[in-house]
Amino acid sequence: MNAYINQRDGIVPAVCSLDCPDQCGLLLHKKDGVIVKVEGDPNHPVTQGSICNKVRNMGERLYDANRLRHPMKRVGAKGEGKFERISWEEAIETITSKWKALVAEHGPESILPYSFYGNMGRLNVEGMDRRFFNRLGSSRLDQTICSVAGGVGYSYTMGGSYGTDPEETVHTKLFLMWGINAVSTNMHQVVLAEKARKNGAKIVVIDVHQNQTGRWADWFIPILPGTDSALALGLMHVLFAEGLTDEQFLSEYTIGHEELREHVRAYDPATVSAITGVPEGDIVKLARMYGTTSPSLVRIGNGLQHHDNGGMNIRTIVCLPALTGQWLVPGGGAMKGNSGFLKFNTTALQRPDVRKNPDARLINMNQIGSALLELDPPIRSMFVYSCNPALVAPEGNKVRAGLEREDLFLVVHDLFLTETAKYADIVLPSTSSYENTDLYTSYWHHYAHLQQPVIEPFFESKSNVDIFRLLAEGMGYEDEMFKDTEAEMIAQALDFPANPYLSSIDYEKLERHQFVKAAVTSDFIRNLPTPSGKIELYSAAMEADGYPPLPTYVPLVHDGDYPYLFIPAPNHNFLNTTFSNNAKHVRMEKLPKLFMHTADAEASGIADGDNVRIWNDRGECELTVSVGETVLRGVVVSQGLWADQPGSKHNVNALTPDRPADMGGGATFFSGRVNVARA
Repeated sequence: MNAYINQRDGIVPAVCSLDCPDQCGLLLHKKDGVIVKVEGDPNHPVTQGSICNKVRNMGERLYDANRLRHPMKRVGAKGEGKFERISWEEAIETITSKWKALVAEHGPESILPYSFYGNMGRLNVEGMDRRFFNRLGSSRLDQTICSVAGGVGYSYTMGGSYGTDPEETVHTKLFLMWGINAVSTNMHQVVLAEKARKNGAKIVVIDVHQNQTGRWADWFIPILPGTDSALALGLMHVLFAEGLTDEQFLSEYTIGHEELREHVRAYDPATVSAITGVPEGDIVKLARMYGTTSPSLVRIGNGLQHHDNGGMNIRTIVCLPALTGQWLVPGGGAMKGNSGFLKFNTTALQRPDVRKNPDARLINMNQIGSALLELDPPIRSMFVYSCNPALVAPEGNKVRAGLEREDLFLVVHDLFLTETAKYADIVLPSTSSYENTDLYTSYWHHYAHLQQPVIEPFFESKSNVDIFRLLAEGMGYEDEMFKDTEAEMIAQALDFPANPYLSSIDYEKLERHQFVKAAVTSDFIRNLPTPSGKIELYSAAMEADGYPPLPTYVPLVHDGDYPYLFIPAPNHNFLNTTFSNNAKHVRMEKLPKLFMHTADAEASGIADGDNVRIWNDRGECELTVSVGETVLRGVVVSQGLWADQPGSKHNVNALTPDRPADMGGGATFFSGRVNVARA
């Protein structure tokens, strides 16, 4: 048994498992084998002992009275939430018997895994599960709900997810926090920016809502949703026109700068102001500030890519540091994600080679509602883990109608009886990350972490790794890959000579040190994996794929004639639906709100604190309105995904479109329109 489990009292190391860029080092205080306190590890070089309230109160979630303890089968109607306890043997037998019958009658593609990164442990969300479903030959899930559109757009410019080392941002003199509520979603970037601020740095926030990060800024610039690429092009116009570009850098490290110089002439401040809602003077002021301050960093947020034009938004913004040569300055450049530096051997971990049909149908997870209701041949069984599509997926009413199908055999593996689990035929209790061995790789800083189990599994809970071993055995699979230990799987994932930055990390080092930094050199900009090896301001690959080869503003898709653009943003105390069902975190967040401009509210007879109905053709919800000047006219913003409560209508994803974004099939949560009235 692992030594940390045997240690009944004292302090043991851990890593935060949440889908958050910070991926904090933790210290867990144990008494009688139970975690009684969670604090940050002061020895972690990036997170340095500070943690958010979400994680500080993690014990409330781990030992919540509603946490699942045993496998269960449904005894009531779908969605009713009535279950009775069964044994693990009965659960595995029920699932595998049903799947064997489905495979025999309808083929393996009648079964769909549905998962995302509710737990960022690589073995539990893209390890043994992928091996199992590849061996089964199931339908494939296109995991597009979060960062894919921006990832594709960023890669057209930079070749992959490569950006500035966060540790260098203590030297930054100008931060452009663009579309990121960093106070709530990247708190250690805020800590680093505060250190830089003490040395004279300025912080500019560009966003659709003056949230906590907007209030923290030295200068907050409100912008109309989905117009970010236009603003970036307007800044480029001024940089070129006023000679604020680094011509030597452009010549040596980029392709397409002369074409871009001509292209952005059309994006003068007056034109861009009319598109974005940002005053002409502010566009010029910001461009001059950016062009004359060094080092300057653009921290690109997640929300920008959740538009119809999300990929192009990110592709355009990440061109900015090339114009001013900031990539060569410590603390300069840009950052959306840094996962390229920690890219591991997914082929060895996931084993796609055992799939008999590599072209099995691919189902976009954003369109799961339509897929469950309309796909032919139909999805006849779904296994959901590390995700809660009944609340998270767009077109929420379609999703729930699909989950309600009596002919859909649904299995859910989770810590709680989630909104999705209430529709399940079989519910399986999941371990927390602190009960597992797993590999964690940050997508912001450059450190990989090893989590070893520090507490016993909660009652009869099992990890995803263990469950898929049991399912493989139940299906009669005898492949050696299902016998690999967690340590062996981690070693296989880290054995990846194709990524030279991973050369400094192996299992033995992680076991000794808990976290190890990638071997990133300061001149990574000279070794970009783009077709040209340079920053591609003009992208022939984009042109071949049917996109404009130069950064271009493309307006949002028409989403009906409703008067308000609707942005369902994250809140401070939940992470997607995680914590939304835990009483302490709900008390900290207080109320699900809708932020609305004073003039819009007055025109509609709405007062601050009113209960309002928000609706469109897809559905409706009800929230408490907060009236003020934190959003532009014609824009309304909600915060957080709130768990179902009796008599409430808080599911904002009943309103969001499921159409794909411009790149990668990404989500378009932020490109819907709604109406608002007093409830």
